[in-house]
Amino acid sequence: MSADVESRRRRSTESSEPLWDHDPRGRRCSLQCDRLCVAGAYHEIPDTPSPCTSQYFGPYTPKCFSAHKHSQHSRCPDDVWQEASIRTTIRAENEVEAHKLANNYRFGFRKWKSHVTERPIEDRSDVVKELYSELNYIKRHSGSLITPGNVIYVLLFGWWISLFYFLVSLLMFCSIAGIPYGKLCFQLSGYFLWPFGKALQKSSSLVRKCCIKFPNCEAIPEEGDEVKDSSAVKESTPLLHSAPTFITEIPVTTMPPKQTRYWCRLSTYVWLVIGYPLLAVVHFLAIFLSWMMVFTIPVSKMNARTLSTILLMPPEEVNVRTVKKPQGCETRVLLCCYNAFNWYYYKYTVEGINVFAVNLLPLVFITLVIGYVDKDNYYVSSEAKFATALSSIIPLSYYIGMGIASISAQSNFAVGAVVNATFGSITEMAFYITALLQGHHAGSKCYAEIVKSALTGTLLGCILFIPGVCMIIGGCKHSEQRFNSRSAGVSSALLFISVGGVFAPTLFSKAYGNFICEGCSNSSGNSSKPFLCNNCHYDLSENNQPLFLSHIEPLVYTISVLLPAAYLIGLIFTLKTHSHIYDIHVSDSHFMSDHGAVAHWSRVRALVVLILATLLMAACADLTTEHIKPIISNSSVSQYFIGVTVLAMVPELPEIVNGIQFALQNNISLSLEVGSCIAVQVCMLQIPLLILFNAFYDVGFILIFSDLHLWASIFSVILVNYIFMDGKSDYLQGTALVVVYLILLALYFFAPAPLGC
Repeated sequence: MSADVESRRRRSTESSEPLWDHDPRGRRCSLQCDRLCVAGAYHEIPDTPSPCTSQYFGPYTPKCFSAHKHSQHSRCPDDVWQEASIRTTIRAENEVEAHKLANNYRFGFRKWKSHVTERPIEDRSDVVKELYSELNYIKRHSGSLITPGNVIYVLLFGWWISLFYFLVSLLMFCSIAGIPYGKLCFQLSGYFLWPFGKALQKSSSLVRKCCIKFPNCEAIPEEGDEVKDSSAVKESTPLLHSAPTFITEIPVTTMPPKQTRYWCRLSTYVWLVIGYPLLAVVHFLAIFLSWMMVFTIPVSKMNARTLSTILLMPPEEVNVRTVKKPQGCETRVLLCCYNAFNWYYYKYTVEGINVFAVNLLPLVFITLVIGYVDKDNYYVSSEAKFATALSSIIPLSYYIGMGIASISAQSNFAVGAVVNATFGSITEMAFYITALLQGHHAGSKCYAEIVKSALTGTLLGCILFIPGVCMIIGGCKHSEQRFNSRSAGVSSALLFISVGGVFAPTLFSKAYGNFICEGCSNSSGNSSKPFLCNNCHYDLSENNQPLFLSHIEPLVYTISVLLPAAYLIGLIFTLKTHSHIYDIHVSDSHFMSDHGAVAHWSRVRALVVLILATLLMAACADLTTEHIKPIISNSSVSQYFIGVTVLAMVPELPEIVNGIQFALQNNISLSLEVGSCIAVQVCMLQIPLLILFNAFYDVGFILIFSDLHLWASIFSVILVNYIFMDGKSDYLQGTALVVVYLILLALYFFAPAPLGC
């Protein structure tokens, strides 16, 4: 082995970051060059490493930037950084996933972290396989069963489930005919109090198998259908973790006597009428509570399997036994659980939908019921309705995002661009329009001011808070991260154009508008002395109509045309004429999985979900604005603060989560693009659409912002451009952005109420 390779190995050992393999044929850059990987195939492992780590997982191949030939020296200068950092080679499990990953790097496309296609369970990590386990195998378990999660299970679930089983067992003993089920319930009472390390097995005349290599391995008969013939036998094959070994069959010498058929017993009907319904209620409650807590989903699976399988079996076929520690064998049983709590269930999905989005979906229908049925707030207060309606926007934003990503990944560029432009801003637009309509019907200017605060809050959150949090979290794990400074420069330039265009009417009004004050007084009585005035502002609509109608209004309409035109030019620049800035290549080699691409949502299904989620979003936004009046009227907090924080950032929670996940995968480029993409869309698409809506239906929306909005936005854009100049990020830069964001929030918190509120 050459000395150069040895030196690189020593450097990789001393470094805190893993060495990433760039070339499938074995060529390597130095340590600094090796950090030029793209986050593509995100393997789900306990402590998720960088996506291009030199360790291989299953059939996957690391995905890295394709560096030029001259970059393969032991030294990696800054010019090589510039060349390599803008070249991205994407490898994915299938063509659809590759298309989705490529869309993530395109300007104007919504960034989406989750997979849009099904992933074979055999290709996934052991941690993920454990999440989808049916709890019907005795597996190798290391460590103590007395864990905090198992103790919490006893306190939250175990004691009352066990108590109900004990009471039902007494009831079945009293019925005489149900004595066999009384014995079963008594056994299960002890089992559910502490089910860990115990197994429910089916008693039958089966042939057991043991492996000679592991003489102490436990063999438990496999669960199966009833034996049709008394002479027939079944085999239970252990699943071995090691290499194949010799297996010997040990026949069971004890043959159980023939039993009366299940449906020909009186005890069966006594059980189904008296005992089973009571326990069904108990198990349904346990299933619901443990599922909603997410991290206790194993408890939900255990109760569901008991309710659907074990309680419907003949009682003499169910045995409870303590599991001895197996050595290398996995044996199938009815039920076996080792842990009631697992932190990694935040990754759990149902039909590709994250479990949190699944659990929050019923909240949407609860919001609609209490909002439109109880209109007089007789049963539920207006504040509670506001909270539920605002929370309902979170799962709907997730479904809209997944629908957009699914359609874009399965369609060509034109369709994807149209879908992202139309549905990408639907969440915010639904709230803004309903708020303006609510204020117009109420004759209050306060709603328009809240909309302006929400617009500014979204802008500040996307260019300060989202990048800052991603830099902090990514920097804590990866020390220093690199991103494409040229693509970030394009986003920064568009941000400058956006902010300049949006706040141009405000600057114009300050230069030429009338400065009006109310309640001016002079305590000395001398006119030469200064006057003390209150509530000073630039008046545009009532006392200075000529300026507004002749100058400011045409300026607003002109800007509303120029901003979308600039957005379109940005699309053409980044996606057509200067696409080499991103330089995205899909690998010509075979994809990392031999399985065909099966999308979670087809294009038709995704479109239906998009339409339904949009309609539900409009309804929830209407309820949010309808019940916001008590919040802004009775709250001691400034209305500015409510608009900038709650109304602006709650709909963006799915995007914040996506950005954090990209940062953890050492893909800070996409984390920064998440916020920049939203900020540019707010200024170049959403505000022009609001102006267009106001032109057709006058709701009093005037593109004149307060001084606080103006200077906060301008300062934030300048700061972000300064941070992004060097193409590097760490947790200190992220801390600077977050601290500035919190300072601005403090200004809004202590600011007086806006005009009209």
